Amino acid sequence: MTSPAQRSRLHVPLRPLWLCRACGGPWPCANARLTLTADYRNSRVALSIYLAGMLYTAVEDLYRLHPDDTPKPGALYERFLGWTARACR
Repeated sequence: MTSPAQRSRLHVPLRPLWLCRACGGPWPCANARLTLTADYRNSRVALSIYLAGMLYTAVEDLYRLHPDDTPKPGALYERFLGWTARACR
């Protein structure tokens, strides 16, 4: 049996689909966002840098998988980075 902390760690991306391994939602899912906010609570800049790198990799993966159906840039920005300013207040 896993502890709540261990279960929250399972909310990691499944590449190249960029879905959450635990819940199947678009990564970062709500649980991943909570975990990331807690892990980076002392550095919003570090969180943004980490997620910007993940966004860059996700764009490459998603475009390679579905070049005609890649999510819009604004939607990907909001999914990966847009929420961080609100979460780290």
